Amino acid sequence: MSSSASRFENLETLRTYIQQTLCQHDQLEVDAFPFTERLLVRGGRPCGVLFCLHGPRAVKFTAIWEVEHNTVLFYGSSGERFSKIQLAHAPRLAAPS
Repeated sequence: MSSSASRFENLETLRTYIQQTLCQHDQLEVDAFPFTERLLVRGGRPCGVLFCLHGPRAVKFTAIWEVEHNTVLFYGSSGERFSKIQLAHAPRLAAPS
C-alpha cells in the first residue's frame, strides 16, 4: 500500500486525481466507466465524500475522502485498501443544501 502527501486547490482537481488513481490501479481507461460521488454526513455536518468508479461486469472501485483527518483511502474491487494519501491542502466541503 502506498502513502503520500498531496495538495488540491479545488474539489474538481481532487475528483480528477481520485478517478485517475482508481483507473490506473486496475488498468482501466479514464472516462470509460461511470464515476459517482456521495457526500457523507455525520450529525448534520459533512464528514467526507465517497467516490465510486463503476467498472466492467458491475465491479466497483471506491475511494473515501475523510475530512477530519484530511486523508483519501483507496479500495479495490475486493474491498482491500491499496493506497492512502494525506492531503496537505484540501478544498472546503460544503454542507448539503
